[in-house]
Amino acid sequence: MSAAAARIAVTGAGGRLGSAVVAALTRDGTGIPLPWSRPAYDLEDSGSAVRAMRLDRPDVVIHCAAWTDVDGCAGDPRLAMRRNAEAVGFLARACADQGARLMVISSNEVFDGERTDGLGYSEDDPVSPRNAYGASKLAGELEARREMGDGSGLWIVRTAWLYGPPGNDFPAKIVAASDRLPDDVALPVVIDETGSPTYTVDLAPACLRLLGESPGGTYHLVNGGSASRLEWATRVLARRRPGRSTRPVLLRDWVRASDTQPWGVLDGRRAADLGIRMRHWHDAMAVYLDAAEAGHP
Repeated sequence: MSAAAARIAVTGAGGRLGSAVVAALTRDGTGIPLPWSRPAYDLEDSGSAVRAMRLDRPDVVIHCAAWTDVDGCAGDPRLAMRRNAEAVGFLARACADQGARLMVISSNEVFDGERTDGLGYSEDDPVSPRNAYGASKLAGELEARREMGDGSGLWIVRTAWLYGPPGNDFPAKIVAASDRLPDDVALPVVIDETGSPTYTVDLAPACLRLLGESPGGTYHLVNGGSASRLEWATRVLARRRPGRSTRPVLLRDWVRASDTQPWGVLDGRRAADLGIRMRHWHDAMAVYLDAAEAGHP
C-alpha cells in the first residue's frame, strides 16, 4: 500500500512533532491522518494501543508520543521505562497483530556523546546511552524490534534537539531566560554541548517521505550542520533580543539532574542516499524566527 493511500495514526498528536506530522499529512495529502492523544491513547495505559488500533484500523502508526523531560527521566527512571519503552512494546505488538506498519521516533541520546572526531553518529555506530532518558529510548527501539522484527514494516527514526511550535522549546526558553535578566547581564549558555538542531516542520515531511522511499530500517533525520548550545542561543538572541550578550559556561559547571551528552550530532547520509535531505539548520532557524516574529510559534 502506498503512503498516499494509507490511514496514518499519529501518537502524541498534540505535541511538538506529532502536531507537525498531522499538519503535514493534512497539508500535503500524503495520507489520512488519525490523531491519537490522551486520554484515548495514553503511554501509561497498556490497553490503549489495542483499543485505538481496533477502533481506527490504521495502516501505519507514527509513534511521536514520549516522555522527553530528560531531567525528569533521571529522577524517575522506572517511569521513563514505562512511558518510553514498555509503551512502545504494547504499541508494536498491537501493530504486529493487525498487520500495521510502525515508525518509532527515537533520539540521539542512545549514543554516549563521547565522540571526538567531529563526525556525526551513523545508524551503525554502537549505542551506549549515558542517562535514563537515552536508556529508555534505546529500550523502546529494542521493544519495537522484538515485537515486529528489524525489517520491512518497522522504521526507527532517530532525531535530535527538536524545536518548533507549540512553544517552550529551546529558542523560546532562551528568550524567556534573557528577559528575566537585567539588560547589562550576559546570559550564561553551555559552550561544549553540540548537537543537531532540528525543526519539526522539516522533520515531519521527511518522516512521511521515508514511509514511501524505504520498506523499513533505522534512519537518522536531522537538519544539516551542527551547533553548540551557545551558537544556537546566540543566533536566536540576535533576532529576538538584539543587543543581549551571552556568556559561555562549561557543561561541568552547569548543574542538572541528568548526565548530558557533549556530542549529540547525527549523520543523516543514509536518508540522503534515498533523496531525503533536510536543509541546514541555519536556514530552518531563519524560517522559525520569521514565524516567531510574526507571532505564530
